[in-house]
Amino acid sequence: MQLGRGFEYFFSGFPMITEKGLKRFVLIPLLINLVIFGTSLFFIYGWLTDAFAWINAQLPEWLSWLEWLLWPLAFLVVLFSYSMIFTVITNFIAAPFNGLLAEKVELHLTGQRVNDDGLLDTMRDVPRMLGREWTKLCYYLPRAIGFFILMWFLPIIGQIIWALFTCWMFAIQYKDYAFDNHKVSFADMKRDLNAHRGLSYGFGAGVMICAMIPILNMIVMPVAVCGATKLWVENYRNNYRGQ
Repeated sequence: MQLGRGFEYFFSGFPMITEKGLKRFVLIPLLINLVIFGTSLFFIYGWLTDAFAWINAQLPEWLSWLEWLLWPLAFLVVLFSYSMIFTVITNFIAAPFNGLLAEKVELHLTGQRVNDDGLLDTMRDVPRMLGREWTKLCYYLPRAIGFFILMWFLPIIGQIIWALFTCWMFAIQYKDYAFDNHKVSFADMKRDLNAHRGLSYGFGAGVMICAMIPILNMIVMPVAVCGATKLWVENYRNNYRGQ
């Protein structure tokens, strides 16, 4: 039940990115995503092309057919790992804008401001936001390395574990903006997400699926911020009212 609700929350972000009053706050995260994803895909494709040209040159002619087998495998590996790794990097850069988007979405949904900070106060808050992204990165990297290695040495089971971990990290990444706007600690945020694991895995699964679809993955970031903020408002916000 919670899995399905979490999945629905992610997709509820699609109509919100076109809502009047929110579109301008979607634009900057969207542009950041377009530039980083587009540039990185260009270089990855070039690197794979060079790598396969070298491999093909080493193979005898009668084994040249292996290139047609390796390309789909490489493509699947890139889709499976790239969506999470580069999304983490992109969100680190876009964190202040995603935090602002989450704030405006909450205002749109509740009619209440998260805080009364002006532009100068928001700018002063940027180092704290980047520090929060660093905390998430430190949480992510050692686990990602371990699970990524496991994915290669433990077929099928390793892939399942990596997929579950990716869903979990997507939930942490995008739900955290609303928590952070309310100055909820990273540890308390993880505790709340653990208490509703189904919502987190369902939401993360929606992000993961769309992040692996070319073109669609370009708008995943603002959609996920919007959907995650709605999830916050309807499931966690009342726990922190008055704090």
